[in-house]
Order: sequence, then structure tokens, then C-alpha cells
Amino acid sequence: MVLTRAVLPGDPPLEVDVRRRAQARRMSLRVSHPEGHVTLSIPTRLDDAIALAFLREKEPWLRSTLARLPERVQVAPGARLPVRGQLLTLTTGPQRGIEAAADALILPADPSGRRSGPRLAAWLKMQAQADLAAACARHATRLGRPHGAIVLRDTRSRWGSCSSAARLMFSWRLVMAPPAVLDYVAAHEVAHLAEMNHSRAFWAHVERLYPGYQHPRDWLRRNGHGLHRFDFTPPDAAQARA
Repeated sequence: MVLTRAVLPGDPPLEVDVRRRAQARRMSLRVSHPEGHVTLSIPTRLDDAIALAFLREKEPWLRSTLARLPERVQVAPGARLPVRGQLLTLTTGPQRGIEAAADALILPADPSGRRSGPRLAAWLKMQAQADLAAACARHATRLGRPHGAIVLRDTRSRWGSCSSAARLMFSWRLVMAPPAVLDYVAAHEVAHLAEMNHSRAFWAHVERLYPGYQHPRDWLRRNGHGLHRFDFTPPDAAQARA
């Protein structure tokens, strides 16, 4: 695979990563959420001129798609962050830990401005671990199948997975979604303990574990990408990455 880059002139210019793949049979464009990185995958021997012509043809779609991406939110005092589906304002206080109030999350004072994001991400992971452990235990008991370790990651391509060894993986950002959404994803992955596929039998297990799962599933499809717009890295690191 050879990686090159193309630039479409305009306001602003659009940078596109071009990936030549031996297994590619056609050209395909992908816009990552929420970063807005654009990738063009093309067959290995495709002529550059054809690839550029394809990009120019798709430029209106690209600009329209990028314009609709949610704005990135730097996690810092003053920002608003969803926790279990409720928007909370980030403030600071004299305490050493993070405290949740009715409509706010109170963070320890951070004069440097570097610790609030990572500290809050760690706190959210703890909340996600507790919520997912409880949900998975409840669903696994009902299914009659034990699950293995629960692992949390900050994944972009999937919200959860189940390995053949019964280990369950989840995105910790699920704790920012409404509780029903986290509960559905837990039920979905626990159902894979019985069926390692997406057959009718699998969805029957999901329905038994979480009746009416279609509603939280639809919420995740419509709104899930927005949970990735919150940037927990220190401001200087975020700017360097941009």
C-alpha cells in the first residue's frame, strides 16, 4: 500500500489521503467522524488523473458532508458535556475529586489547563465500567451464559464487541449516551455469547434481553458519532494534532 495526498483547491482547500490497495476493485471515499479526515481508496494501478477527476466530481458531496460534521468541543471548564444523556456544564471547585451536581460537573481547579480533560476522561471510564459491568451481569444472568473480562477502549468503528473467549469490549463514550443506549449495547454484545453472528436467532436473543431495542439502536445510529466530538486531550496537544 502506497499513501499519497491530493489537495482540492478552494476555500478552504481539501486535503485527501489517497490509499492504493491491491484488493480495491473500485474507488471509494470515506469521511471519518468527527475529525473530518478524507480518505480515497483506489486500485493499485489506477491512473492518478482518473483519481483526481473522481475527486473533483465528488467535491460538492465532500464539502457538504464536512460542513455537516459536528463542531469539536474541547473539554474544559465552561463546556457542556453529556453524561448518561444529561448535558452538564463543567465548572471548577476546591475539592480534589470530580463531583456531579444537578446540572454541572465540578472539577478540581486546574490553573495549567492541562489536567481537566484527561482527569475527566478517567472519571468517565470509571462510570462506564460500573454501568457496563452491572448491565452485562444482568443480561448474562438472563441469557444463562457467563461473560469474561470487560475491556474499555476509545474506539471509532464500533461501540462494542464480543470475542470467542467471551471477553466483552466497549467504547467508554457510551456513558455519555442515554442509559438505555448503553444498556442496549451491553445486551447486544452479551447476546453474542449465544450467537457469534447477526442471524435471526441472534436478534431474537437481543429482543429477549432488551425488548424494544430498536429505539436505542436508532438513537446510536443517528447521534453516536456526536459523542466523538468531545476532545479530552490537553489544549496544546489537540492543536498540535490538528
